[in-house]
Amino acid sequence: MTTCETAAVQSAPLRRDDIPGWFFSLDRAAFGHLLATQSAAGVTGDILELGSYLGRSAVLLGDHLRPGERLTVCDLFDSDAGDADNAAEMAMSYRRTLTRSAFEANYLAFHDALPEIVQAPTSALADGRIRADSCRFVHVDASHLYEHVAGDIAVARAALAADGLVALDDYRSEHTPGVSAAVWEAVFTGGLRPVLLTPMKFYGTWGDAAAVREVLLGRDWQAEGYTVDEDTIAGSRVLRLNYQVKAPVQRSTPRRLALDLLPPVATRATRRVLRTLRERRAVQPVRAV
Repeated sequence: MTTCETAAVQSAPLRRDDIPGWFFSLDRAAFGHLLATQSAAGVTGDILELGSYLGRSAVLLGDHLRPGERLTVCDLFDSDAGDADNAAEMAMSYRRTLTRSAFEANYLAFHDALPEIVQAPTSALADGRIRADSCRFVHVDASHLYEHVAGDIAVARAALAADGLVALDDYRSEHTPGVSAAVWEAVFTGGLRPVLLTPMKFYGTWGDAAAVREVLLGRDWQAEGYTVDEDTIAGSRVLRLNYQVKAPVQRSTPRRLALDLLPPVATRATRRVLRTLRERRAVQPVRAV
């Protein structure tokens, strides 16, 4: 953990971008647009997040709560994992930084009250404590293990109202094949309709996908530095949202050699850090529609 990460965890952030995490500007814009247009259309319902890490996405979800709506977040935080595979994943990626107190401090830096917090494996929500058909938006970003993600998708489906939306993280990363398997299984055998794909997240609904696509196309994404393309998956139209390609940066010879000579794991880690830094410099405020 870097010195900057330690400071962000131990003290309340001054800016939302000070909260550590992997919730980048493209998906912040997509979340904000979808949630704001739901509210503008009079759609009501609770919001659910499975896997919150240190609150970067939860803070944005909390921005869009309307009177009478509730945000529930479910995460292990600093509790023990329920099985060996999950414990190994947490030890590799999250254990040193993920605490409930850090999440609460980050959330309260931008909101007056905490959301409903369930400190437990996300499988605990399969007991029905989230009322069926009560949610308008569910964000799934917990385990990367197939069995867990498949269970989280089932929880999301039960919780969502007819035209509710689900956002599923890491559906295409090379290190998360279990997520990919669970997501596309839900599409091809579970009736989940894709509406939007970004580099990090899959957005879908078990309701009217065409209506959601129209909502997305109602925003001028290109004017904000994004590209919008359209594909067809098993007869269903789906939008792809990405960053506009910029001219390649000419790296110095020493820097190119350094990246080439590093071990692959170190090279990927270095590039992720550089990409995150570029994201933070390029952050644009989300415009509500």
